[in-house]
Amino acid sequence: MKLMEPTTIPRTETLETTHIVRTPGVCGGKPRIEGHRIKVEHIAVCHERMGMSPDEIMNSHPTITLAQVHAALAYYYDHKQEIDADIEEGKRLVEELKAKTPPSKLQDLLKSRKANGPDDSLPPG
Repeated sequence: MKLMEPTTIPRTETLETTHIVRTPGVCGGKPRIEGHRIKVEHIAVCHERMGMSPDEIMNSHPTITLAQVHAALAYYYDHKQEIDADIEEGKRLVEELKAKTPPSKLQDLLKSRKANGPDDSLPPG
């Protein structure tokens, strides 16, 4: 009787992305593209809410690669609830700050011009 040689089962190797990092004190500790201050949530907003393709995102941020954009999107989809909550918190903060901030001189000027009606006259000259 011939003995069978033991078979080896291939091991699955878990690979970690090198493109997305979290650093305490940098970008509020939020996940970001390594070597940049571009947060995953920025890439997610560009793609999901502004409808930009990964190529368009890369072209609008010339210091990042397409692989980094895809890594950020993959991270976003793996942590969608957390990232979406960060995005909403940021929106709430902006609205809160807007409510507390008085209008600028330019806003006041534009508001007074609008209240006085359109100025259709041409300037002299």
